Amino acid sequence: MNTRELAQKIRLDAINMVNTGKSSHIGSVLSVADILAVLYGSVMTHDPELPTKADRDRFILSKGHAGAGVYAALAETGYISKKILAQHCQNNSPLSGHVSHLGIPGVELSTGSLGHGLPVGAGMAYAARIQFAKHRIFVLLSDGECDEGSNWEAILFSSHHKLDNLTVIIDYNKLQSMKSTQQTLGLEPFSDKWVSFGWSVLEVDGHNHSLLEKALHSDATIPGKPTCIIAHTTKGKGVSYMENSVAWHYKTPLDEDYKMALAELKP
Repeated sequence: MNTRELAQKIRLDAINMVNTGKSSHIGSVLSVADILAVLYGSVMTHDPELPTKADRDRFILSKGHAGAGVYAALAETGYISKKILAQHCQNNSPLSGHVSHLGIPGVELSTGSLGHGLPVGAGMAYAARIQFAKHRIFVLLSDGECDEGSNWEAILFSSHHKLDNLTVIIDYNKLQSMKSTQQTLGLEPFSDKWVSFGWSVLEVDGHNHSLLEKALHSDATIPGKPTCIIAHTTKGKGVSYMENSVAWHYKTPLDEDYKMALAELKP
């Protein structure tokens, strides 16, 4: 399937998962569905038949609360059975609300507490560098997560060690858990901050697959510099009543909300 079809399947799977599990964070999942689809469907070197292959690219979802999107991507690309998606957030299920690597092939790191994914990703990139390995490391951050100081330590470390095998994608939907990023802790001038820390920075429409693919391709990297892609997204993208609504960081789509979401997402 093409990446646009994959993104739509991720969105639909995620709506079903959070409805069945009575869980949340659907707005955050919908905003990154296109990014996940381009990574898994076009950009990354990976093999669902050999999920621990040494030369695979590594992906870390640092914004672990959007784990339903990663589980959906893994199911749609053959890592896990689609049948187990119905177990999301159920007792004794391996599919926890925040993404977990336990028993799930293709998940490199359990995440949930924000600010942990990039430090680990930077360590992976550094290890690959000193081992002369050619694989790449991709880390997906939320914009609100950039309030965490641990990220900025990792950002300094990565540029200091010239980790051009590391690419960060920021889901810049401009809404945090309770209100906008600007009201919570302003990030602007966001791009300038990353540039001043020694990174190569690209800004793209985070729902435009061709632009995402171009930005994520290895040809877009600059030798000696890690890459930051600021992806301008819409929280809740794909379900009209969820778009740009902070409420859907925590709300669960039930009853009529669920039916309306399905009606908009089903082909």
